[in-house]
Amino acid sequence: MGYNEGGYGQSRGYGGGRRFGGNRQFDDRPKPVETGKEYDVSITEISRKGDGIARVEGFVIFVKNGKAGQNAKVKVTEVGQRFAIAEIVEAAS
Repeated sequence: MGYNEGGYGQSRGYGGGRRFGGNRQFDDRPKPVETGKEYDVSITEISRKGDGIARVEGFVIFVKNGKAGQNAKVKVTEVGQRFAIAEIVEAAS
């Protein structure tokens, strides 16, 4: 069996496997946050748009007007496939 006769050479190019999101199913996993609920979070970084970024069980939450290093109670206003958007309800002291 040569290099290009099956085996090694079968999966050439893009889209040949699952490496770049071929069969990722974000819909199947339950989201750890829900619209309208409040969560205590720690904002760890700032997004390119200037919003704070927090995580709940690894799920990304963009927090409007959030600052890196800030602890806050946030209310989720929207839940998408891979992230949620929230507003600060109460800044922790």
